[in-house]
Amino acid sequence: MRIISANVNGIRSATRKGFIDYLAQAQADIVCVQELKAQEADMSIDMQRPHGMYGVWHTAEKRGYSGVAIYSKLKPDSVQVGLGWPDFDHEGRYVRADFGSLSVISVYLPSGSSSDERQQVKFQFLDKFLPLLRQLYAENRDVVICGDWNIAHQNIDLKNWRGNQKNSGFLPEERAWLTKVIQELGWIDVWRQLYPEIPGYTWWSNRGQAYAKDVGWRIDYQMVTPALAQRAHQAFVYKDEKFSDHAPLVVDYRDE
Repeated sequence: MRIISANVNGIRSATRKGFIDYLAQAQADIVCVQELKAQEADMSIDMQRPHGMYGVWHTAEKRGYSGVAIYSKLKPDSVQVGLGWPDFDHEGRYVRADFGSLSVISVYLPSGSSSDERQQVKFQFLDKFLPLLRQLYAENRDVVICGDWNIAHQNIDLKNWRGNQKNSGFLPEERAWLTKVIQELGWIDVWRQLYPEIPGYTWWSNRGQAYAKDVGWRIDYQMVTPALAQRAHQAFVYKDEKFSDHAPLVVDYRDE
């Protein structure tokens, strides 16, 4: 079972850069997408159901903003769109699809980099999201939460960690929150489980030559429940083509 998580920074832009073509050969069973930056009416049939895959999405009310989707070879047994949180659901940040005993979630956590106000919104989201993560873990299902979490957890997760300790995405409070998700709640960061010493950057600033010099951040994750984590046997960041300022995170899981 191959699951891909990709922040496309605009599905229309990524499609022009070859993202849908990439999915044709990526051999993914499930693809979680973030930052659609499009509403349903803006999306072609290829963007809604690439290569005949099933598609479910949660788009933002604001045009050209946020939005998440899940594409899958199999039709989901059930779908949840949004969190039931009016103060966040208008931003299109959460969609869940269930397949038998497996639950797949595509999530896009707020960024706090644009202003102090948005950083406070991010903290509010984290406060509300933690109990939900505890609840999801307690469902006793195989769960994978794919997405752009907008937090680099440890020094290894970003190139310039010394210079970013006071910046959104690497604040001590954000990192402590992610530590709690992993150490107290029990979620497994699949990449870091498989590759303890490989940075695995998934996002690069458009400033300077960050991508060319690989001055990146690892802020895209597949967080999974322990039994599913044991079935993860390889992962890689796909950089053969560039669709976005993020790169797709690909994880292969053994069948039960």
